[in-house]
Amino acid sequence: MPALLGIDIGTTGAKALLIDERGSVLATAAAAYGFATPGPGRAEQDPDDWWAATRTAIRQLLEHSAIAPARIAAVGLTGQMHGLIALGPRMRPVRPCIMWNDQRAIAECAAIERRIGREAIINIAGKPALPNFTAPKLLWLRAHEPQSYAATQHLVLTKDYVRLLLTGDLATDVNDASGTLLFDVGARTWSDTLIDALTVPRGWLPPVHESPAIVSAVSTSAARETGLIAGTPVIAGCGDQAADAVGLGVIDNEQTAITIGSSGVVFTSFDSYRTYATGTLHAYAHARPGAWHLMGVMLSAGASLRWFRDVGAAGETYETIAREAAQAPPGCEGLFFLPYLAGERTPHADPAARGAFVGLTLRHGRSHMIRAVLEGVTFGLLDGVRLVRDLGIRAPSLRVSGGGVRSALWRQILADTLGAEIVTLNVTEGAAFGAALLAGVGAGVFDDVAHAVRAAIRETSRTHLDPTAASACAMRGGAWRALYPALADSMHDLAAFATP
Repeated sequence: MPALLGIDIGTTGAKALLIDERGSVLATAAAAYGFATPGPGRAEQDPDDWWAATRTAIRQLLEHSAIAPARIAAVGLTGQMHGLIALGPRMRPVRPCIMWNDQRAIAECAAIERRIGREAIINIAGKPALPNFTAPKLLWLRAHEPQSYAATQHLVLTKDYVRLLLTGDLATDVNDASGTLLFDVGARTWSDTLIDALTVPRGWLPPVHESPAIVSAVSTSAARETGLIAGTPVIAGCGDQAADAVGLGVIDNEQTAITIGSSGVVFTSFDSYRTYATGTLHAYAHARPGAWHLMGVMLSAGASLRWFRDVGAAGETYETIAREAAQAPPGCEGLFFLPYLAGERTPHADPAARGAFVGLTLRHGRSHMIRAVLEGVTFGLLDGVRLVRDLGIRAPSLRVSGGGVRSALWRQILADTLGAEIVTLNVTEGAAFGAALLAGVGAGVFDDVAHAVRAAIRETSRTHLDPTAASACAMRGGAWRALYPALADSMHDLAAFATP
């Protein structure tokens, strides 16, 4: 029986996962790494940390399971999106990766819009110019680190740097490329218009493929480092959100899902290319060939809870602080949390947005603050769901994934706030699982992505909304949404004070 390997290069660690042809998880392993914050709004990682963690995770997976490497039919790759990894001589990074949550390229986004026009960018790239995306980071590199820019010979994305060290080949896929602002998302190819307008050397960009396509194989040197068999096929893969959507079975027209990881994502699949006129929802080519998706992203979802745990409940588990949050009443007795700890993308597209507790009184304790974080993140996700519903998509049920939805309390808050049934599935392994399913398509274990989903994914629970609680959430939601516009000018002033 073949096994399928999925590898996810995440924000805080690499995960390796093996599944069989029924989607049963055979083994998992993970290795952690950190990232640097060299200034306000900045985030960087050493790409070699990804490869070191990947090697460790694969070796642990093989050593602690009974799976022979020869059983692995194919490898699927996924990972964090939008990073800038500039390669120089000998395919080595010229500097650390500028990550997806980095906000430094604000001026470059304005320059891109002046040069190309906002409407044209949205029509071609499916999204406006924001500092999270790859092209603005490249223009920042050109302006601020000319020596690094001059040394650049290739651009790759996060998972594709791991591919390079795993296989020796440069390649990417239509989904991950959709997040660069250099890609024609509707046509599923690099955009001559955007590339020429931004004067990016075409030779820097790797070949692009559909996500399940086999494009390379494990090299002899990587086989020695990982324990895999040389020649094991490796597919193109995709970004983490599309892989997660495949793992949730969100591949059909107008299906909708929510993921609560470090970021929070509202994801809707389509059978044709659609853009959101204002660019508030971002369009991508889906990992399923012939499909596209719109995605709304809040930058600090689970990261907001992690931040509060680290500064206000150090050493405690998420399960412990979730139980503590349940001690506070819904609405937290008038306490709100704005989860803009790293700026925001959807719906505000404001890198200078800042987090805040609003409404603190002597009455409030730590349980109120924890629950306010859960509710504030959920109101942020509601902003994305409302945009989806503006397109005429009712989304009466939402498939959910990510660490946040392990909490029954948070699932109930989601149901009551979003006004929808919250559906969990047998899949709890996130993007690595979707990458493994795509590997199965590439290897011929499954006929296509739809076949893979039918074989592997089953519903496990539904959380129904409480109509009384939902009505109260709707009232509080209006007050919560009024806070950002009321505080935006002050947020921008504070962001300016923090800029060196």
